Parts: sequence; structure tokens; C-alpha cells
Amino acid sequence: MKKFFSAFVVAFCLLGVSPLFAQLQSPAHWTYTVKELSAQEVELQFQLRLDDGWHIYSQKSDPNGPIAMEFTFDNSPSYKRVGGVVEPKAHEEMDDIFKCVVRSFSGRATFRQKIKRNTDKPFEVKGSMYFQLCNDGSCIAPDDVPFTFKVPAATDTSDNAVLAENADTAGTADTAAAEAEAPVAEISEAAEPDEEPKGSKSILGLFFGALLAGIITMFTPCVFPMIPMTVNFFMHSSENKRKNRRQAWFFGFSIVFIFAVIGALLSLVFGPDSLNFIGTHGVPNLIFFAIFFIFSLSFFGLFEIRMPEKWVNASDAQADKGGFMAPFFIALTTVLVSFSCTGPIISAALVEFATSTTNRWIGLVSMLGFGIGFAMPFTLLAFFPSALKNMKSGGWLNSVKIVFAFLELAFGLKFLSMADIYWGWRLLDREVYLALWIVIFALMGVYLLGKMKFKGDEEVQHMGIIRLFLVIITFSFVVYMIPGMFGAPLKGISGFLPPMNTQDFNIERSINEASLNAPVYGSDNHAPVKYESRLSTYSVPGYHGEFYDLEEAKAYAKQVNKPIFIDFTGINCGNCREMENAVWGDSEVKKILSENFVICALYCDANDIDLDEADYVTDDNGRVLKTLGRKNLYFQRSRYKMNAQPYYVIIDANDDNNKPLTKENFSYKKDVKKFIAFLNEALENYRKK
Repeated sequence: MKKFFSAFVVAFCLLGVSPLFAQLQSPAHWTYTVKELSAQEVELQFQLRLDDGWHIYSQKSDPNGPIAMEFTFDNSPSYKRVGGVVEPKAHEEMDDIFKCVVRSFSGRATFRQKIKRNTDKPFEVKGSMYFQLCNDGSCIAPDDVPFTFKVPAATDTSDNAVLAENADTAGTADTAAAEAEAPVAEISEAAEPDEEPKGSKSILGLFFGALLAGIITMFTPCVFPMIPMTVNFFMHSSENKRKNRRQAWFFGFSIVFIFAVIGALLSLVFGPDSLNFIGTHGVPNLIFFAIFFIFSLSFFGLFEIRMPEKWVNASDAQADKGGFMAPFFIALTTVLVSFSCTGPIISAALVEFATSTTNRWIGLVSMLGFGIGFAMPFTLLAFFPSALKNMKSGGWLNSVKIVFAFLELAFGLKFLSMADIYWGWRLLDREVYLALWIVIFALMGVYLLGKMKFKGDEEVQHMGIIRLFLVIITFSFVVYMIPGMFGAPLKGISGFLPPMNTQDFNIERSINEASLNAPVYGSDNHAPVKYESRLSTYSVPGYHGEFYDLEEAKAYAKQVNKPIFIDFTGINCGNCREMENAVWGDSEVKKILSENFVICALYCDANDIDLDEADYVTDDNGRVLKTLGRKNLYFQRSRYKMNAQPYYVIIDANDDNNKPLTKENFSYKKDVKKFIAFLNEALENYRKK
């Protein structure tokens, strides 16, 4: 996402322009290059640079996912294509909206097409590209973007790579015409250097998150018993307090160094693509589930996981030699012994970070933060060993271990769910997942009450305050999850749950589907809605009076004397579905929309729906638009100077100019209060007329 300062500067520069005339977005910048391979073969290079935060979808996109990129070449006797357009390795990620693996590109990418000359004379290669662009807040509906390559004569081989001249007008003084023809892509003479796109999460935020995880790790059952060893070493290592403090500093630095080395290896050897593979592919998610499951069984007492004794003994032997090598090997021993508890925590953190950012150094930054957090308590104890001299572990520590076992088992299901979604097994649908969580956390609550015992547990003589509050929190969480079995969204834990569409029984969905059988125009005047048979499956249920053609919506709105809520949306627009789920699903929003507005959904990517000849539209460049998607997209960008979806405009059906009833239109913003204010502003202005 763009920084606030950048947005402020842009807004300041456009103060003299109406807000409605500065919203066309052109995040894709193309450069066309012709590369000579031989006297007979040429490589056409489509060099793409995307603005920060934007991504484009692969040609190999899943049919159930977003719209795939397409290259169309005009027929010509001057050349013959050799194979198809070759694309670089795509970023793959499981998408909860589309419920499939989505392949996309961000930053820079080069697409290559080989051709074979059929003539020695210079010629042009013309065609068009069709693609969809999205960022964290909106999508730009696909449109045909023309391209032209000027291939030199076969004898002209003075340059190995020749920059093709562009047949379009973008990059020249007549930029307005260029935007009107291809608003989703700016064709430039050369792509200037640009920074790598930033991840959705800041590096600083990840660092402090890892730091906190490292501190919390101290209280795990594998790390806590290391405290007496550390305290004992620094209490008896030297009578010289100054030397002890130097050793304490070196001890803490050694722990951070060990974790940083692990992070550097992850970053440099594997890189972000491999980390993303770990986070999204079925195989590594299945492996992570197995790891969590094995660790939970170990914590329950079925068996004990230990690092190889040779490693630990060798580290202990070096620690006994004293000097500055001793603190280092004490640190190494601490890291090795604590692996059985830190291992799954580090793994989970790396998976989360890998799926939320593309920064190459994320492994190093996260492990550095984790190492500092892990080392901090030990270093403080090394400075003041006498402060915790009497600190003891006991039966309470075994209780902590059992609680961790329940948590490991519960959170491990998240990875199994990812694998299940990836391969489409449907073994762990939402209600099954929730049922398992309800049982796991209910058993954890029973254990905290002292009604269950495991190996190493002591008799619970009385209920402590901390245990009491843990019991209350655990059972409250169980009660919170129960409505989810009937379709409640459970927004607090939605990130852990499988998609809602995997749940077979959903009370709200059943009610909405039943309500959709009600007549659209009313019981006495029912009539079919244009394009309803093709688009109704994408509509938000529970909103009567929804139309897919503006003129039809206007006719009905005049009958019922209501304003029209225009929803510029897309069949393959994930951000549109997010807004519908997060904002439209609110009970107050649903009430206001259904009672006071006629909803008209204009799908800007419905290019597989052909218009009747009478509905054809000619755009500003003389191009005849023959599909519903192109017609709606042209209306959106020509009238409201916006080419991204979702985008919401409210108009009066009696206004032939389709002027908005609000000061500003509404785009992607998951803020229910602001959306309600937007609706109320339109209603108030409509009633004043």
C-alpha cells in the first residue's frame, strides 16, 4: 500500500482538479524489446514494471481463480510464432477468496515470445494483451491493451537488442488519448529503475513480532529449565563482577548470532520464493502438521524429543573450559536443548512471514528479532544471577507443557487445513475443523480444572488465580466457537478457519437463498432481470431488486421512488468479495441497502457475455464495445474517471447525467461506519430533491 505521505503529495498536486477526474489508475508500465537470436529467429520481449503493491495474474491461472493473462497476435505472413509466450516463475499462494492456488507477478517481469521470420524485410508484429491487475484494496477490470513490435530487416544485426518503437501514444504529449485507449497500462519508451515492491507487512512490525515470540519462548517447558544452569554458571564462573558482565554480554550476543545465522541461511540459500512455497504448497503444510502433531504427542508424555546427545555433550565439554568460549557454548547448549520447544514456534513464524511478504531478507530479520527476544531474559539473568537464585521448576511447569500440547494440536490443524484446501480433499471442512477445535479447547479447560491428569502432573489441591482465569478464558472461547457450527463468521479467528463455502450447513445462507425466491419487482409485477441467469450466482444474497443493467435499474427505481446504488464489481474480483463479506454482511448495512436502494451490479470483467447489437457502445476512440464487461468498464472510467473495482456510486434515476448523490464515491474500505455514513449522505441528498 502507498504511504500516507505519498498520497498527501498526490492529493496536493491535484487540488486544482475535481476529485472525480484524477482517479484512473495505470500501475502497469510496459516496454517492448526486439532481440535478435539469429538471422531467422527473433525474440519479442514484453518487459513489465508494476507499481508497488500491484500484481498481475499468470497465463496459467486456475480456471476457478482470477482472470488469466492472454496474449493475442494479429495474423501476418511475415512471421510465424515458435511456441507460446514464455513467462517467468510466478508467485503461488493459496487464496481464501477463490479457494484455489493463485499465480501472480509483482515488481518486474519479462514475457518472451519467439518468432521465425518469413521475410528478409522489416515488418511489424501487432496484437493485444488482456490482463487483470489487483492490489490490497482494488482490482482493475481487464481490457485489451494493444502492442506493436517493429522487427528490423534480417540483415540489420548491428545491435543484439533493439528497442521497438511504440505504435501507441502513451509517453508522448497526448497522454489523455493514451489513457482513454488503454487505461490499465502505461506504455513507456523505457522502464526506469524502481524499487522492489514492499510486503504487506512492514519489516519493523515483523521484527517486533518475532522479538515478542522470542521472549514468550522463555516460558516454554524446554527453555525454562535452562534458567538454573545459566544462573549457576554465572554465579560461579568468576569472582570478578566486571568479567562476569562481559561474559554475560557475550553470552547474549552468542544466542542472537546463532539465530541470525539460521535466518541468513534461510534468506540467502532459500529466498522468498522458497519460503512462499513453504507457506502455500500442500506438501510443506502437511509436513508442518506432522511436526506439530509429533511435538504435541511428545508434550503429552508419549515420548521425549531430544537433540543428539553428541551435540549437547560436545557443547557442555567446551563450556566447562571457561574463558570467553564458555559463554558461547553455554548459549549453543541453550539453543540446542530448547529446540524441541522453539522449533515449532520458529516454523510457524516463518510460515506466517513467508506468506505475507516477498522481502528477501525476511528470514534474517525475523530470526534476528526472535534471537534478541530469546536472549534478552537469559542475558538479564546472567547480569543478576542472584535475583533468581531460588527460582524452581515444579509441577506447574508440567501443566504448562500439557497446555502447550493442546495448543500445538489445535494450531497444527491450520497446516492440515491448508494442505486439504490445496489438494481439494474436503476432509477438513469448516464445521469439521471447528468441531475439532471445540473439543480440543474444551478438554484443555477440563484439564485446567484438574479433572484430567497426565504423566508428571501433581494433585491440584486448590485453584490458583492464574489457573482460574485461564479456565474462564478457555471455556469462553469454546462458547464463542459454537455458533460457528451454524454459520456464524467468527471474525476473531477467521484467519485460522477454512473458507466459509466449505461449510455445508449455514443458517444465514439458507435463509438468504430462500428469500431470493421472492419476486424482484414485487409479487404483482414480476419480470425477469437482464443477464440474471449468467450473473446471479455472483450476487450478494439477501438484496432484492438487484439488476445488472443500468437502464433496467433506472426504470424500476422510478417505479419505487428510490435511488440507485451502482456497484462496479467483477466476477473475478477478490477485493469485491471481501467488501461484500466484511461490510455488506453487517446487519445495519444490509437493512439500509435492502430497504432504501435499488442495487445495480455492473460487472466490469464480464467479457464472456455478449451484448445485443442494439446495446453496442462506441468508445472515445471509435472502438465498438460488444461485451457487457467492456461496456461497464467504459461507463465507469468515462463518467467517473475510475477504472478499479470495487467502486460504489449512488445516483438519482431521474438524472440523465448520472451525477453522484454524495460528495465522494466509495471504494475499497472495510469500514462499516464510513460505509453507513456514505449511504445516509446519499439518502439525505436524494430526499432533498
